[in-house]
Order: sequence, then C-alpha cells, then structure tokens
Amino acid sequence: MTDIIEQIAAGLEAGQVIPYLGPGVWETSATPPAHPTNHLDLVAKLTERATVPHKIRNNLTAAAQYIENFKHRKTLVAQMNSAFVDKASPIELHEFFASLHGLPLIVDAWYDDAMQQALAQHPNWGQVQGVSQAEHFGEWVRYYTAQGELTDAKAAQQWQTLLYRPLGSSSPAQNYIVSDSDYVEILTEIDIQTPIPEIVQQRRTGRNFLFLGCRFAYQLDRIFARQIIKRSSDKHWAVIEGELTKNEKRFLEELNITRLDMPLGEALMQLSVVPA
Repeated sequence: MTDIIEQIAAGLEAGQVIPYLGPGVWETSATPPAHPTNHLDLVAKLTERATVPHKIRNNLTAAAQYIENFKHRKTLVAQMNSAFVDKASPIELHEFFASLHGLPLIVDAWYDDAMQQALAQHPNWGQVQGVSQAEHFGEWVRYYTAQGELTDAKAAQQWQTLLYRPLGSSSPAQNYIVSDSDYVEILTEIDIQTPIPEIVQQRRTGRNFLFLGCRFAYQLDRIFARQIIKRSSDKHWAVIEGELTKNEKRFLEELNITRLDMPLGEALMQLSVVPA
C-alpha cells in the first residue's frame, strides 16, 4: 500500500494524476457542512417544499424532473440554490489539491463551491461547468474565470489548472445537471464525447485518475466517470473503504481502477506527507 501511495503522490506532484472528487469527500470534515453531501440528502432537501409521488421521493433525478415539469425549471433551480446557499469552507482535502499548482485538471462532481474557494489563491486557474439544455439550448458547457466572469474555451487554454464541474455548480452562475431530462440530453451524445469539453479531453490524455469521495452504485455516476476518463491512461485508483456492490466491483475491474480500501482521511494524510 505504501508503494501505491508514493506512486500516486509522485504523480500528483508531477501533474500526471488527476483528482476526481465526489460528494463523499465531506466525510473527512470535522464539522458536517450545512449543504447536502449525497444523493439522498439532496433529494430530501428538494422535496421539503415540493410534494412528489412517494415512489420517486428517494430518486434524485426523477424527483427533480417532477419539480421541473409541474413547478417549472425556475423552481427547481431555486430549490437547488437553497440547498447550497450555506457556503461550507474548504476542508483539508480541497486545500491540498489547490496547493498543487502543477495539476492541469481537477474534476469535481458535486454542486458545492468549496474547491473553487480553495483555488482562490491559485495563481492561474479557471473552471468549466456543465449546463442544462433547458436553460442554455445548444450549449454543453460554460467557462468561468477565477473571478467568476463568463469567458470562452480559447481563454481556458491559458489556465494552468482547470476545474471541471460536469454536473454544474451553485457558483458562480447556478448551473445544474440534476433532472432526468438534463441527463437524457447528455447521455444521447456522451458516447461520442460531445458534452465533454475539448480542453478536458486534451488534458486527460495519457494521465491517471484518482477517485476520492466517489461511489459507483448509481449507473449515472458510472457512466459519467467512464466517459470523463475515456482515452486517458489504462491505470487509475479509487479510495473506497468497506464493502463494494456488485456493480462497483465490476466497474472497477472494467476500468482497471485499483481500490485502496482505507478511510479517505487516512489516504489524504499519507498523500500529503509523502516527500516531493
């Protein structure tokens, strides 16, 4: 295990290993954030103010679609904004990756803005976020400077570190990929990589991914991860403690993702103390 940690740490320092962060990174926080940190917590938040059929109350994308259909897209966005209105400060994990100025790419697959906050002191970074066709028809993504200003793909080529938010984010422009229709639009094109920004495709080439705070029990999570790391390296890692589902085991095997069965906090501690 020590050899693997050292290999990953060296790869991060060299910009060869790309962090892929999921909502589970908040498990390492000493104080739980006010915002939701998993699918079930988020759907519970969305349905606090909107009645949805009982059979979909625990299904995030279906409940979001119901709210969008019967209450309007603006209502769904407003409820997502409300769910993430309380800004959680970056935790050690965010600060660690923000300190690695040689990282060409960081993937953050949740809706809070802690990683963005942590990058505030980075000398040269920007982000690209997935956007909903319901609000930005004909666009798959939007680019934002470190100051939160809308920009374009050409400007993004100059950024040393790119933060990729495939599901959007609560900041700076409240872009959310969350309803069934949001995902259907993307899934019709994702096999040919159209929704994946060209700059992400460029920067992932030949590189390894390190999954942190990610579980792959949900099919959509597996599809997005599979497509985002497509045509990268053939070797990756995931820190996942405890028992895996059959789907997770199969997914890790298919993508040659080596699992580190250990607490995320312990993995982070070991990565951060490995000499550069």
